[in-house]
Amino acid sequence: MNKLKLTTLFLLLVISFQAIPNANRLKDLVSIKGVQENAIVGYGIVIGLNGTGDSSNEIVTSSFQRLFKKLGLNLQKQLESKNIAAVVVTATLPPFARLGQKLDVTISAVGDSGSLAGGTLLVTPLKGGDNNIYAIASGQLLIGRKATNSFKTTAKILNGAVVEKELDLQFDQKTALRLALNNPDFTTAARIEKIINSELGGKFASAKDATTIDLIIPPNYQRNVVQLVAIMENFRIIADQKAKVVINERTGTIVAGGDIILKPVAISHGDLTIEIASEKEEKKDKGKGSTNTMYYMQDGATLQSLVKGLNALGATPDDLMAIFQALKKNGALIADIEVI
Repeated sequence: MNKLKLTTLFLLLVISFQAIPNANRLKDLVSIKGVQENAIVGYGIVIGLNGTGDSSNEIVTSSFQRLFKKLGLNLQKQLESKNIAAVVVTATLPPFARLGQKLDVTISAVGDSGSLAGGTLLVTPLKGGDNNIYAIASGQLLIGRKATNSFKTTAKILNGAVVEKELDLQFDQKTALRLALNNPDFTTAARIEKIINSELGGKFASAKDATTIDLIIPPNYQRNVVQLVAIMENFRIIADQKAKVVINERTGTIVAGGDIILKPVAISHGDLTIEIASEKEEKKDKGKGSTNTMYYMQDGATLQSLVKGLNALGATPDDLMAIFQALKKNGALIADIEVI
């Protein structure tokens, strides 16, 4: 038996079940509608490659024809060069991005380019989902020194794009906000509604479902929404969670969360025997001649106490995984089990 592995497994479960539920900040539990990152993307050309560019240049040629036409040149024939490559350029536009703000960009080869090392990205407009241009990217490509040949077709340019268009959210003029729970839960949503209304002194928040809380901006915070959000972000909420056990069969790791109580059950697994029963049933069973190999636990035992008992009997991680899955199927373990 791998004692180190079993000890680590036991500690993981103890941490999950012994920890006293701490109140979370509201800002860690919800996001605000409209205050989000947005993906922007563009098609570009990388030049200056050392013979590692695309072998077929039809797309690149048409791109250069348009480029040269803007520069007053007339390109008629096919480009025959392995020093250029077609790429897709992506970046993330943060909320409230302002003109001139710089963004990191990622460049990925589209064709059969062998490597983008040493290349330079030509000026590339980056568009959002609404087809508007929000940033312009260009510059020298950066590829990590440890990158293998198979990963040299992706590169980055730090601060390689400049914001050209802002998202006009007019956040300070909003009269209402919509909060969305990162982990949907009816109990948590109801608690958030109660705390906000209590702290703001009125019926301003309303939980619509397990994810959504609508908030009317109080009159004294009109045109001062930033101050309101700053205050609300630090409200403390005890987030509820569904009972769940996650099992990684490859590593033997088990992580459990939620309030898991076991129903009365008897478990026999190989040389291991354990029973969860009421005190009356326990005494009755012992009076029938139960041996010392039987490990008894009181009715209403937690998963933590079960693991402790199984650990004392020398259970391996594989034993625990098999037992948990059997308990779930039997109905004695009221929790979701996810195997990854």
